[in-house]
Amino acid sequence: MTILALETTAKAASCAVLRDGMPLATAWQATGLTHSRTLMPMVEDMLKNSELSLADVDAIAVAAGPGSFTGLRIGIAAVKGLAWAAGKPCIGVSTLEAMAWPLAHLGGTIVCAMDARRQQIYNAAFAGEYGVLRRLCPDRAISLAEAAEELGRLPGPLTVVGDGWQLCAGYLTERGIPCRAAPAHLRLQSAVGVAMAAEGLGPEARVSAQELAPVYLRLSQAERERLARLGGLG
Repeated sequence: MTILALETTAKAASCAVLRDGMPLATAWQATGLTHSRTLMPMVEDMLKNSELSLADVDAIAVAAGPGSFTGLRIGIAAVKGLAWAAGKPCIGVSTLEAMAWPLAHLGGTIVCAMDARRQQIYNAAFAGEYGVLRRLCPDRAISLAEAAEELGRLPGPLTVVGDGWQLCAGYLTERGIPCRAAPAHLRLQSAVGVAMAAEGLGPEARVSAQELAPVYLRLSQAERERLARLGGLG
C-alpha cells in the first residue's frame, strides 16, 4: 500500500510517501513560513524528485486534528483538492496518534502534547510495545493540572512528544513526575507518522474528499468570544 501523507497542524509542515511501511520520500519544514505558501510546493517537489505521481498512491492521508485551526484547514483543503483531482480516497488520522507512531519502538508510555493555550494541552497517551501502539486514553483538550494527575499514574518511562513537549514536560517535572523529551529529530509532528497511523487503519477509514473533515476538539477563540457575547445579551 502506498500512502501520500500531509501534516500541517502546528509550526512544522511536512509531506511523505510511505510504501508498505517504508518511507520512500519526505519533506519537512519548520521555518515559520505559512503552510499555504510552503505545503503544495513541497508536495510537488517531493513527488517530482522521487519520480512519483498521484497515480502511484493508493490513498492520501492527513493529520485531521487536533491542532491549529488555520493549519488544519490548510491541510484538509489540500488533501481534498489532491484526492478529488486524482480520484483517490482520503484517510484522516488523529494528530496525536500520528505523533506517537515514530516512537512506538521506545517502550513505556508516550505522552503526546500540543499547546492548546489557556493552560491546556491537546493530549493523548499510548503504550509503545515492540513497535506497536496501544491507546491509553482518548484525544482530549485537558488542563495541565488534570493531565499531570492522570499521567503521574501511568507506567514509566514517560516520553513527551509534540510541539507542546516543553510546556508539558516542564509542568510534570515541577511536580516531581519523571519524564523525558522525545529525541530531537522525532519531537515534532511529521507526515511520516501520519502515514504510519493511516497504514494501521482498515479500509473503513477511507473516505471521499467530500466526507473528509477536521476534528477540532474545542471551539475556536472567535467562536468562544461570539458565544460569550451572545450570553452577555441574555
